[in-house]
Amino acid sequence: MSNPTLSWNLVKDVHELLAYQFMVNALEAGTIVAVTAGVVGWYMVLRRQSFAGHTIAVMSFPGAAGAALAGVPSAFGYYVACGVAALAIGRSGGAARRGGGRESAAIGVVQVAGLALGYLFLSLYSGVLEQLQTLLFGTFLGIDRNQVLTLLLVAVVVLAALVVVGRPLLLASLDPEVAHARGVPVRALDVGFLLILGLAVAATSQITGALLVFALLVAPPAAAQALTPRPGLSLVLSVVFALLVMWVGLGVSYFSIYPLGFFITSFGFALYLVAKLARYAAARLARDAPPGEPAPAAAV
Repeated sequence: MSNPTLSWNLVKDVHELLAYQFMVNALEAGTIVAVTAGVVGWYMVLRRQSFAGHTIAVMSFPGAAGAALAGVPSAFGYYVACGVAALAIGRSGGAARRGGGRESAAIGVVQVAGLALGYLFLSLYSGVLEQLQTLLFGTFLGIDRNQVLTLLLVAVVVLAALVVVGRPLLLASLDPEVAHARGVPVRALDVGFLLILGLAVAATSQITGALLVFALLVAPPAAAQALTPRPGLSLVLSVVFALLVMWVGLGVSYFSIYPLGFFITSFGFALYLVAKLARYAAARLARDAPPGEPAPAAAV
């Protein structure tokens, strides 16, 4: 059987993708992951906790290595390690001082400790860790129905939690002092959101890999927030962009010899770049508009 190649017939290419159960599983899992990452990543970017998100994502590496050493499924290691890292960052107090030096120091210590444990687990593992590249950079191959259902369950839990705490979390993200004055439990929300982020990262890592989960969590939300300051619209755009990056990445990866992570990262970066250029062009047009004439909007 020859390698599949892209053609000018999009309908034919999509039909070929859907002819294989492993690609159907990958598209279903990718859709679940993209929606979860788009929503959680939107809050993460808004709260300026990208460094925390990156560190929690890196914890997927020691989690999977530890799971291999213990002889348990790697997904279990993902969730445990990401959850422990989220608690460690949240309990350090850094989450309540986003952008401060103490937060950066606490997150950096967690990241270094996690990487050290990951290397230790790898050195102690007596077997052959054939899936190391998959662990780090992700793949769409081998996703079964049980994994899809597990990802769906995690997504439902994560999104349900955000529905419950969404409004106070938004207020605490935009103005923690005002939120605290109104009786919002800001500190509890900080820790709770990091746990939600840990679940989302653990789920996303199973598709994108431990090192590239950051691209799906950051690029679509950052592009959406660059285009519009409206919370509702930018949140919707974040999910749409994440789905677009995931679907196109999976499709092109199927017809290519290059890994999925490369395409997700590249498409995510390109999307963010286009959004920033569009924002810059709109702002430039607004500054250059003649007096007395309505200026074009600087954002959507």
